[in-house]
Amino acid sequence: MKIAHIDLGERPLLLAPMEDVTDVAFRLLCRRFGADMVYTEFVSSDALIRDVASTKRKLRIDPEERPAAIQIYGREVDAMVEAARICQEAQPDVLDLNFGCPVKRVAGKGAGSGMLRCPDLMVEIVREIVKAVDIPVTVKTRLGWDHDSRIIVELAEELQDCGIAALTIHGRTRAQMYTGQADWTLIGEVKNNPRMHIPIIGNGDITTGEEAKRAFDTYGVDGVMVGRASIGQPWIFEEMKHYMRTGEEMPRHEPSFYIDVLRQQVDSNIAKLDERRGILHSRRHIAASPVFKGIDNFKPIRIAMLQASTREELFRVIDQAERIILDSQK
Repeated sequence: MKIAHIDLGERPLLLAPMEDVTDVAFRLLCRRFGADMVYTEFVSSDALIRDVASTKRKLRIDPEERPAAIQIYGREVDAMVEAARICQEAQPDVLDLNFGCPVKRVAGKGAGSGMLRCPDLMVEIVREIVKAVDIPVTVKTRLGWDHDSRIIVELAEELQDCGIAALTIHGRTRAQMYTGQADWTLIGEVKNNPRMHIPIIGNGDITTGEEAKRAFDTYGVDGVMVGRASIGQPWIFEEMKHYMRTGEEMPRHEPSFYIDVLRQQVDSNIAKLDERRGILHSRRHIAASPVFKGIDNFKPIRIAMLQASTREELFRVIDQAERIILDSQK
């Protein structure tokens, strides 16, 4: 699959953009374990043009994580175009436009998936951004606003006509948020539309290599994007690729291997940010990691992980959890 000149190989797996999740440390780990392309956290166009420091930090891309995309969201044509130009200066490989985020603070203000209620405005924003920048522009969106307005098949053609280089579709409507099952049938319909010639990337409920393989085999998508399933387990990309290649589950490493990866993530975040912010960016991954799910009465340990405010304190809790896991295997 190619996005413009960027060759991602056959059946690529991409890390979805997720707020408070896809910081640079996590992206680097996902690339290390086989993610073919990674995306930044959501970047607000309004905050970017106001020169908000915390937002501008999201534009930083490490050379080792490329190919990488910066994703922006907003609802005003001029602001989105200006933000796109600012992003181009950060030299991402791809600029992605977020028309899929369903959370109220974004969609409720007309941005993200809220733009699905104003498809003409969405198309205008995309057209103007494609004209304004020299890097590949892609779009991520949903099936529609709700069940009665699933407009993605027709909308995909309009977005392609604007000049985008690829389209990612999450198989839910905005009304569904993240509930119910993702509907891949409409994703497949877009992919199999003879008028579509750009890569179509499918997203939604891909948690195993078997599911990723089925998405490629059944719906013919060019790429699969992995989101929430990667939280706390960046190694999922290696596991998925092993299954797609062999048809078998990848043998598990010892628990200490995975725990060491999580420690590396903490240290990387601290080095790139500082201790306080590094810990904050790591908490969600540590507490959500399936490595710790088998621990009896895990809740107090999880709370301690979420409350730890220093590296020493967090590593002490992680070490405690590791000892419990190792003792249970004796």
